[in-house]
Amino acid sequence: MSKTKEIIIVGGGAAGMIASVAAAREGARVRLFEKNEKLGKKLFITGKGRCNITNACDMEELLASVVSNSKFLFSSFYGFTNQNMMELLESQGVHLKVERGSRVFPRSDKSSDVIAALASLMKKEGVEIQLQAEAHGLVIQDKAVRGIRLGSQVEKADRVIVTTGGLSYPTTGSTGDGYRWAQECGHQITDLSPALVPFVTAEADTVKDLQGLALRNVETSVYSGKRELYREMGEMLFTHFGVSGPLILSASSFCAKALKKGPLRLLIDLKPALSEEQLNGRVLRDFEESKNKQFKNSLGRLYPARLIPVIIARSGIDQDKQVNEITKEERRRLVQITKGLEFTVTGLRDYKEAIITQGGISVRDIHPGTMESKRIAGLYFAGEILDLDAVTGGYNLQIAWSTGWAAGKGAAG
Repeated sequence: MSKTKEIIIVGGGAAGMIASVAAAREGARVRLFEKNEKLGKKLFITGKGRCNITNACDMEELLASVVSNSKFLFSSFYGFTNQNMMELLESQGVHLKVERGSRVFPRSDKSSDVIAALASLMKKEGVEIQLQAEAHGLVIQDKAVRGIRLGSQVEKADRVIVTTGGLSYPTTGSTGDGYRWAQECGHQITDLSPALVPFVTAEADTVKDLQGLALRNVETSVYSGKRELYREMGEMLFTHFGVSGPLILSASSFCAKALKKGPLRLLIDLKPALSEEQLNGRVLRDFEESKNKQFKNSLGRLYPARLIPVIIARSGIDQDKQVNEITKEERRRLVQITKGLEFTVTGLRDYKEAIITQGGISVRDIHPGTMESKRIAGLYFAGEILDLDAVTGGYNLQIAWSTGWAAGKGAAG
């Protein structure tokens, strides 16, 4: 009989909690250290407090929704799937529902129910949880992990799983400690950036006037010069500093690296279901019905009221001009603006508003099947600390669940 493995997990977020369950089920003695006063502090605020647990799509779509290093996730995604996670929560009494875009939420709309279920399961499996216990580093000898430093004392272990998260939402305790520890023992950290985060635009006065306006069923595209970085349909929102909403948050993950080199062009197609020709016909019909009105009073059917002054200003058409005097050239310009309302993206909001961190420990340094370090024996990493990220919709939490499960099983194996 081999002796029971002693496993320490640093970080009580999504990846840490699920890793502890997986390791304990394999018969290991598991101790989890969390520096906050409770588990799942970041999980508590995900999905605006509702907790978008995962996405119920098929595995192909799950992998396609990963922005960075999707191939690395193949093994862990199949090892612990979205369905596995849903079944695990259901078995703990958390009833789930699937919403638009296959997003999965607890039926109660309370993230606290998910955290409570996982905490209860951890206790059931014998995981020892130590809260307000901040780790200060790893103990490494002869290229193998021996434990962690906790204040002035050393907590010994056969295996250590680091799930300390990224840099996003620092008030939840994500302060980048794990990156430093990983770097100190030879791991490469790729460029870090806020991701799933709003854009800052150059048109300060325009966006301030539009603040709070939500646009639905629009298509946004982002360009670096002539190169298209992102194109998708959905919802977006104007803010006092720029633009936000699901479309923009997802776009930020594809644009973060390019933004470091300079501003980008954001185009909003307000009528993506219509071609320019079809839209021109629609405008013609609207103008025919409003031919005796002033231009400013003829646009109510086409645009939200708050957007009309911006459209008028961008079109260059005199707002008081009679509709029946508008030229073909002016109408063409109006159509082009509607199909490509342009803004200049100058930056991202910071980590305080970012849902996740892009970048992290290079996956080249990690075994994809077990999440064990290739550099330090017995050291495992899971969750946001790794250079893995996806678009919005529950995919990033699935990365945490799948890599956490792989690390827990790997460490106990």
